Amino acid sequence: MLLLLQNVPASSLDSLSAAMAAKDAPVSYFELAVKGGWVMIPIAILSLIAIYVFIERFMTLRNAGRIDQHFMNRIKDYIHDGKVDSALALCQSTSNPLARMIEKGISRIGRPLNDINTAIQNVGQVEIYKLEKGLAVLASCAGGAPMLGFFGTVLGMVKTFMDMSSAGSSLDIGILSNGIYIALITTVGGLLVGIPSFFAYNYMVSRVEELVNRLESYSMEFMDLLNEPVKK
Repeated sequence: MLLLLQNVPASSLDSLSAAMAAKDAPVSYFELAVKGGWVMIPIAILSLIAIYVFIERFMTLRNAGRIDQHFMNRIKDYIHDGKVDSALALCQSTSNPLARMIEKGISRIGRPLNDINTAIQNVGQVEIYKLEKGLAVLASCAGGAPMLGFFGTVLGMVKTFMDMSSAGSSLDIGILSNGIYIALITTVGGLLVGIPSFFAYNYMVSRVEELVNRLESYSMEFMDLLNEPVKK
C-alpha cells in the first residue's frame, strides 16, 4: 500500500485530501435550509409568526391571571358597608378581566339581578374574546407548516423524477441529490415548526380555559354577594 501511494503524484494526493476534507466538513443548518428551496421561506415565516404569537399570548394570559387574592374581599367589604363608589374606584384602578367584569356589575347595582348577571356575562364574553385572540393564528401555523413541508416533499420528488428522465443513461446520484434534499429538508422543516406550534396552541387553550373558569367562579361569588343584605 505504501508503494502504491509513493507512485501517486503529489498533486493527485492533494486533490484527494481536499475532497475528503470537504466531504467530512460539517454542513450548517442554514446551508441545509437553503437546499430545501423556496418552500423553506414560508415555513420560516410561519415559525416567526408562531413564536411571536406564543410569546405575546403567554405574556397577556400571565398578566390577566394576576388576580389579587384580596380583591374580592375588599369588594365584599365595600358592598357590605354600602361604599359602592369605593368598590367601583377599586375596579377602575385594577387592570384585569375580573375587575372589568365586576365593575360592570357594580355599575348595575339597583337593577334586577338577571340584568346584572347578563351585563357581567356580556363583558366576560368580550374578555374571553380578547384572551383567545391570536390562538387561531397559532393553530394555523401548527397545521400549515407540515402541509407546506409535504408540498415541498412533492416538489422534490417531481424534481427528482424530472432529473432522472433528463439524465438518461448518464444517471448519477449527484443529479438526484437536489430533488431529494428538497423532499427531505422541507418535510423536516415543516415538522419542526408544526409540532412545537401544536403543543403551544394546546397549552394556550388550557391556560385560557383555566382563566375562564376562575372568572366564572368569581362572578358567581359576586352575584351571591348581591343577594346578601347591605349594611346601613
